[in-house]
Amino acid sequence: MNTLSITPQQRKLSGATVGIPPRHIEFRVQHSAPRYFYGDNATASLFFAMLSGFFPPGERFFMESVRHFRELITNETLKAEVSGFMGQEAIHGREHDRLNALFTMHGFDMSIPERTVKIGLSLFEKLPASTQLAATTFMEHFTASLAERLLTDEQFCSRADAEMIKIWQWHALEELEHKSVSYDVYNVVGNSHLERLVVCGLSVAVLVPVLAVSWGWMVAKEGKLGNVGDNLKGLNMLFGKKGFVSGILPQMPLFGRKNFHPKKHDTTALEELWRDKLFGENGQLRTEFKNYEAVMAVA
Repeated sequence: MNTLSITPQQRKLSGATVGIPPRHIEFRVQHSAPRYFYGDNATASLFFAMLSGFFPPGERFFMESVRHFRELITNETLKAEVSGFMGQEAIHGREHDRLNALFTMHGFDMSIPERTVKIGLSLFEKLPASTQLAATTFMEHFTASLAERLLTDEQFCSRADAEMIKIWQWHALEELEHKSVSYDVYNVVGNSHLERLVVCGLSVAVLVPVLAVSWGWMVAKEGKLGNVGDNLKGLNMLFGKKGFVSGILPQMPLFGRKNFHPKKHDTTALEELWRDKLFGENGQLRTEFKNYEAVMAVA
């Protein structure tokens, strides 16, 4: 059959056809990238390095919590969205592993965030499968809020190393593209408002201390803990009145609303803008996008 004659109804749905394409990206982060790649500040740079250390184990937890219920999904569009979600998250984990290897070469102790987040996630893994999925929906809400902030905060872009920031921008775009998938799967298996409220509290109680301990350890290992100037500057960039993290926090309580759904906060225009910036005709990541032709052929 001529592929040009295939109707939308005949085309097999995939992640790419439903707007969640697994893009095979291969970053070439230079070893010459600055050690303190965010604002020339150790405290703030190590915060983002710590987050990068969290991502590979976190992505695997998200994938497994969704995979557990995959066979219950009957809606073909959602099936394709799950496939796209799995593909994107797997590639995120791979590229952050590579980035973490670079941070290790820079002398950052990346074993600490990886070990501590695994300990935290192991506690969630003891919970019922539906509760693990509920936890994933909350963490995906956090990462989507983080992603939106990253793509809209002009100060973040101006402070970050121009090459280093690309992996974060790509990751952020794809977090927004698949931000609803785990929640829609959770809707299939019940969506208990009480369970969602419980995992909010559990996630904060378990993961915030894990984040803080990992970050503090890394700053201490760097010899910067107690460097008042560096610490205050970094904390202000992250948690000050106009800080990067401060801009995310107001979004967190939205998850607790009974009628919450990720798509109620519309980021479609932002996603379209960044798809063009990164992968358009003159996109910043066209050369890193290894399966561009295959994705565009079915999208």
